[in-house]
Amino acid sequence: MVLKLYNFPPSTCSLKVRIVLAEKDLEWTDHRLLSKNNDHLKPEYLKLNPNGVVPTLVHDGVPIIDSSVIMEYLDEVFPDVKLTPDDPIKRAKMRSWLRFLEEVPTPAIRFPSFENVLIMHYAKLSDEELDTEAEIRPLKTEFYKNMGTDGFDQKHLDQAMDDIRLTLDRMEKELSENGPWLVGEQYTIADICVAPLIDRMEDLGHANMWEASHPKVTDWFQRMKARPAYAVAYYHGARFSEVYPDLDLRSLKVSS
Repeated sequence: MVLKLYNFPPSTCSLKVRIVLAEKDLEWTDHRLLSKNNDHLKPEYLKLNPNGVVPTLVHDGVPIIDSSVIMEYLDEVFPDVKLTPDDPIKRAKMRSWLRFLEEVPTPAIRFPSFENVLIMHYAKLSDEELDTEAEIRPLKTEFYKNMGTDGFDQKHLDQAMDDIRLTLDRMEKELSENGPWLVGEQYTIADICVAPLIDRMEDLGHANMWEASHPKVTDWFQRMKARPAYAVAYYHGARFSEVYPDLDLRSLKVSS
């Protein structure tokens, strides 16, 4: 059995999969790509993942793409540590969380991430150079064009923050009524899917979005970070504050 994971260290989608690998105590080879070199857009990677995004899991030579698909795949193929409920109703609930998390907060988190940090890699490009950067990305062309070289307009940023607040509100309600985890008593890949998104907002200086108003989310997040697998997945370089230690994230413009 050979597992290889092609990923970026700070990528939230990569972190989801790394947490699952750590929870299951699986051996795997860490292929760390560099986003600044566009490693994920090179022909050899696009053969594995034509979407040109990370992560990609390669299991015995077969590529598996999309982070949520990879998490479910790993739980099916390596079931000794169960991260999916046996009960069909609870399994459906877990999958409904996965769909919501992929459709709402996962794309939303890109806006403060780029606006606060990653735009620095594109701010000095000409309009033509940025258009080229946008066009070579199979799934994110419009995202890059909307960003431009001076950031997103306030409408995009406000909508993203509203989507993150919606996620926190839904989590708080679910954890209050049915916790301690998002699918009740069992810790599942739904918890793993959202944890890196909350971690990213904390890293960007926005923990006040839940610490004062969402006590169940605050408690849940502390329990997530206390799990040994979390520390394994979050090796050095997995947070912006480690990659860019001189950047004062608190001074940046996206408001809570």
